[in-house]
Amino acid sequence: MFTGRFDPAAAGARRPRTESTATFAIGALGYGGLEILWRGHTHWTMLLCGGTALLLLRRISRTALPLFAQCVLGSTAITGIEFGTGMVVNRLLHWSVWDYSSLWGNVLGQICPLYSCLWFALCVPIMAVLRQVQRWR
Repeated sequence: MFTGRFDPAAAGARRPRTESTATFAIGALGYGGLEILWRGHTHWTMLLCGGTALLLLRRISRTALPLFAQCVLGSTAITGIEFGTGMVVNRLLHWSVWDYSSLWGNVLGQICPLYSCLWFALCVPIMAVLRQVQRWR
């Protein structure tokens, strides 16, 4: 209930939501930008994947796991997000956003070991930055 007085505790309660919104936006724009650099185009659903992925990576970066384990977990999370998204947008809705069926080891044309390894490599600097940001807080 609004009492007309400023409540610093309530103002602080909004901080996590603001941080999550900013993290999602950075992830969405970063993922979309990376895809444009790599493939020459992107799809709006990839922005949702990117935002979700960075939120998960932020959560993983706050664990006590070593960097290597965080990157393994992070690349697995991103691959899982891509698989789930691919099953909906490519298989269920037939939007043909991507197709990895020609790549070795692919699973239903949605994910493959090559891109999982690339996600691992990208997780190294991302996790390092997220860990540093956590220290600054």
